[in-house]
Amino acid sequence: MYEAIIGALVGLGLAAACGFRVFVPLLVLSIAARAGQVNLSGGMSWLTSDGAIIAFATASVLEVIGYWVPWIDHGLDVVASPAAIIAGTIAAASQFADLGPMLRWTAAIIAGGGLAGVVQATSVGTRAVSTVTTAGVGNPIVSAVHSIWSLVLSVLAVVAPIVAGFVLLIVIPLIGWRLWRWFARRRAARGGPAFD
Repeated sequence: MYEAIIGALVGLGLAAACGFRVFVPLLVLSIAARAGQVNLSGGMSWLTSDGAIIAFATASVLEVIGYWVPWIDHGLDVVASPAAIIAGTIAAASQFADLGPMLRWTAAIIAGGGLAGVVQATSVGTRAVSTVTTAGVGNPIVSAVHSIWSLVLSVLAVVAPIVAGFVLLIVIPLIGWRLWRWFARRRAARGGPAFD
C-alpha cells in the first residue's frame, strides 16, 4: 500500500509539472527510470530508451527557449495545453503500476491529465496577467519561473514524493485562487459582475 501511494505521488507530481513545461518532467522521469530511481508500470519501458531521452532533452531545450521569444510563447501556450494533458496522463500512467490496464489509464487520464490541465490553465492565466500588467515585458520572467517550477517539482516528485504532494496541496490551489481573485477584480472594475 505504501509503495502504491508513493507511486501515485510520483505520478501526480510529474503530471503537475507537465502543466508548467510539457517535456521537462518526461525527461526527468526517463532519466530517473534509467537510473533505477523510479519503477515504471508495464508497457512504459520505452521511456528509458536512448531515443526517448534524446527526444525529451531536445524538446525540453526548444520548449524552454521558445517561451523566451515574444509571440512564440503565446503560440506555445495554445499547443502546450493539450500536450500537457497528454504528457500528464503518460507520467501518471507510468507510476500507477498496481492497477489493471483499464483502471490505470482511466485514473491517469482523470488524475494525471486533469491535474496537468489545471496547472497549465493557471500557467496560461499567469502569463495573461503578466501580459496585461507589464505589456509582455514580464513574460520572460514568468517563463523562467515556470521552467524552474517544472524542474523543481519534477525532481521533488522523484526524490521526495511526499514533499511534492504537500507542494501540490498548498502551492497550486494558492496560485489558482490568486488568479481567480485577479480576474474577478478586473471584471468588476470593467463593470461586469464579479465571479465571487
